[in-house]
Amino acid sequence: MEKIKSYIYQSKIELDKVIFPTKEQIRNAFVMVIIVVFAVSVFLALVDLIMSFTISKIV
Repeated sequence: MEKIKSYIYQSKIELDKVIFPTKEQIRNAFVMVIIVVFAVSVFLALVDLIMSFTISKIV
């Protein structure tokens, strides 16, 4: 029983050390992820378009 109590106590101590992000930090990270995903998808679409055009001209 002491091991369980010790585990719960240690877990609480570790959880008190955790610094959770604020709503503003979460929102900023979300916006940055959306921007990066959009930029990468546009880049890949352009590369695909160029490659398709090049291959169609060769063949």
